[in-house]
Amino acid sequence: MARLDPKERRIQKLEEILDVAKAMSTERDLGILLEEIVEHARSVVEADRGSIFLLDKDKNELWSKVAQGAREIRFPADKGIAGHVAQTQKPLNIPDAYADPRFNPAVDKATGYRTRNMLTVPMLSTKDEVVGVLQVLNKAQGATFDAEDEEMLLALGGQAASAIENAILYDEINKLFEGFIAASVVAIESRDPTTSGHSGRVATLTCGLAEVVDQLDSGPFASVTFDYDQMKEIRYASLLHDFGKVGVREHVLVKAEKLYPGEVALLKARFEFIKRTLEKEALERKVSVFQFSNPGETRELLAKLDVELGHQLKDTDEILRFLLACNVPTVLEKGGFERLNEIAARTYSSFDGAKPFLTAPELVSLSIAKGSLTNEDRLEIESHVTHTYRFLATIPWTSKLRRIPEIAYGHHEKLDGKGYPRGIASPEIPIQTRMMTISDIYDALTASDRPYKKAVPASKA
Repeated sequence: MARLDPKERRIQKLEEILDVAKAMSTERDLGILLEEIVEHARSVVEADRGSIFLLDKDKNELWSKVAQGAREIRFPADKGIAGHVAQTQKPLNIPDAYADPRFNPAVDKATGYRTRNMLTVPMLSTKDEVVGVLQVLNKAQGATFDAEDEEMLLALGGQAASAIENAILYDEINKLFEGFIAASVVAIESRDPTTSGHSGRVATLTCGLAEVVDQLDSGPFASVTFDYDQMKEIRYASLLHDFGKVGVREHVLVKAEKLYPGEVALLKARFEFIKRTLEKEALERKVSVFQFSNPGETRELLAKLDVELGHQLKDTDEILRFLLACNVPTVLEKGGFERLNEIAARTYSSFDGAKPFLTAPELVSLSIAKGSLTNEDRLEIESHVTHTYRFLATIPWTSKLRRIPEIAYGHHEKLDGKGYPRGIASPEIPIQTRMMTISDIYDALTASDRPYKKAVPASKA
């Protein structure tokens, strides 16, 4: 194969640098980008090895995860050959490494490598600020690096600096957004401590299901695949699926029994008042006995009144115990609804006339057949789905994450169309949402921290 003349070779290298610049501009993973930069640097100047050192301005250190043949390196930003280049912002071409006092042979001794010559250039941003240092070792075929190599590596270093800054900015934005997601989850779970960890578990389970579906090669979902961005979309939607709970009143959200704590306290106070009323009425009857009965019958009549009062107080206590048992969100025993209605029909004497043992709202709450929520409570809890969608829809998602509101919106829909809030059926429910719904139900069934139910064994769930 004929050798290229210097002009053609230069044009070829410049074209290679342009191609490299295009490739680097699209890479957002800093680790992969650094590897690519080093590999392209070696290729452009025909070097055996390469390293890239980034400047940590906060610590005033140069560090590298991409030092071929060595583990991560960290050292002061003004030390060694790389430090010299970072400080002077000038390239340094050393034809004989061991003849230069700034060269540190410790790495060679540790790795068994022999450095003959090296070329080190600064990577400068568009603002002429040092982003890092690019270094290549041992020119091919025993040659030394020349002025053209310096020029080419400087050009590549400038392109690399811009790509690195973009990748770091992308990483910082991603970390910022991850922080926002984490803070949102904390906000959700602080409203309802009994579901702590639920959002994270649902996200883990849903992503796990997505990975399984992605690998299927038969069945109705064999053609379904998820790329990196779609997996991120599923994860974010799963983490934020319950965010709308911030729009639900806290006492409804954490309602563990059929009556709210304040209502239970009022019920107990009412029954104490009923007992005191019975005692007052018994005392009034005793006074009448002393006033109007035959003295020989007084003792017997008073004893009879005491027995009657004892039965009344015992009956009142038993009624309260029954009502408190009904307050626990379990299935009522046979005849429980009828007895509740009978109790509600009973009255006691108050300061302003007869009052029922149970108010109408209390009767409705205690008659709940399953769970602890009234229809009104349930509607408010169910509204969290719409709140979630409205919140997520206000976020300017990127094009690759734009379906997050839609995915989260359907996590309480059912395949038969009997879910909420929209009542949509199978064809309209995205597969991402179906997987999230399965995970959401599974975690709710197996959770051991819910005060209103016992955990279901994983095998049964």
